[in-house]
Amino acid sequence: MPKILLMNAGSSSVKWKLFELTDESVVAKGLVERMLAKGSKFEIKYGTEVYQETTDNLTYERAAEMILEKLTALKITPLADIVCVGHRVVFGGQTFKKATRVDAEVSAQILALSDHAPLHNPMEAKYIELMQQVLPDVPQYAVFDSQFFTQMPEENAIFSLPYELTKKYEIRRYGEHGISHEYLVHKAAQILDRPLEELKLITLHLGSGSSVSATKDGKAFASSMGFTPLTGLTMGTRAGDVDPSLVPFLMEKLSLSATGVLELFNEKSGLLGLSGYSDDMRDIKEKSATDAQCRLALDVYENKIVGYTGSYFAQLGGADVLVFAGGIGENNAWLRQDICARLACLGVELDQTLNEQGQEGVISTSASKVKVLLLPTNEELAMVQQIKAQLEK
Repeated sequence: MPKILLMNAGSSSVKWKLFELTDESVVAKGLVERMLAKGSKFEIKYGTEVYQETTDNLTYERAAEMILEKLTALKITPLADIVCVGHRVVFGGQTFKKATRVDAEVSAQILALSDHAPLHNPMEAKYIELMQQVLPDVPQYAVFDSQFFTQMPEENAIFSLPYELTKKYEIRRYGEHGISHEYLVHKAAQILDRPLEELKLITLHLGSGSSVSATKDGKAFASSMGFTPLTGLTMGTRAGDVDPSLVPFLMEKLSLSATGVLELFNEKSGLLGLSGYSDDMRDIKEKSATDAQCRLALDVYENKIVGYTGSYFAQLGGADVLVFAGGIGENNAWLRQDICARLACLGVELDQTLNEQGQEGVISTSASKVKVLLLPTNEELAMVQQIKAQLEK
């Protein structure tokens, strides 16, 4: 049976899913966590079986090899059944607005756009190259995270720079996690049995990379991420919003180049920099009861989420739906409780029992003015559907 293999290479993890092409059902899925660190975790789930392996300092190259090796060794599928490989690519800018078959020119363009997503586009380009080497006769498709946000209104998309520079150099908020946010708003409308065009939604994609998005009239209205995925919320290793004056200040104080400061903001900041301990929410939460810096990291993380969410409530003129998603948003009832408690002034009221159960669907009380939903995001299914549309053409 023909299958699509989807790769999602992030800054600290690799997720993948294998889909039946015809009915879009999941044959197997896997996750590699804590890349290039102690205790790298490799996991595959297929049917009722789970395969797990732990090793230290697992590289992206070796992880890609292991995925294909285990698909055959565990008799999940022969590689000959894989008719297409899809890749999540963070930044496509104005160049890519739909799922695109990758050739040498497209691959070079993805890599050339790395300035906008320095932690992601290079790795995603590398994974495309790796899969082309292992499966040279299988077509590769890229699906772009920035596509959803190309329709943001200009008042939210541009910065307060000289307008001629904005137009000349296409300087704008490109947003990211667009595949996820687009899936979430459609899924929320489906669950609530309401037309998407009638809803005002705020979606929280909270993971190693995190972002908040507002949707109005069925289209993206605002995004916490900016010209690159660096800005917005506090993330695993990314600083989120900082005063740009810090760039020349730190260049002088630390004898760094501008590129060196951006590396500091991207790779050594966020939860890792604040806690001085880890970029993993599970580690920080566990230590926060006894470690002041870890507690501070959690406070800053939550405060940025509440700040953006409250801002979007105002910009939208109220919101109908608040969605929690992403690895952190989906798996931490305490975080959802904390954030919703701080948004109570806006009419958000969480049902504690439903929240603790952690099941997909509505987790707010019937009295809540805003429907709060817990939705495991499914970027891969959205990608399959986009790729199939192109294959059918």
